[in-house]
Amino acid sequence: MCLGIPGLIVGIKGDTATVDVAGTKKDASLRLMEKAAIGDYVIIHAGFAIEKVDTKRAEETLRLIRETFER
Repeated sequence: MCLGIPGLIVGIKGDTATVDVAGTKKDASLRLMEKAAIGDYVIIHAGFAIEKVDTKRAEETLRLIRETFER
């Protein structure tokens, strides 16, 4: 099973974004995205940003992931 995780873009340099995923900063390629900007939530999979998601959906998903691992 593959899991795409939402992250918040906090920086962009060229075609690489720095993404905050639940407090951890990761680099993700933007080569599969047409438009992405600082402040956007995106789904990260295998080192690529693959889809924008709205803030409410992203934050709910992150909350559920945290709850799952706290058990």
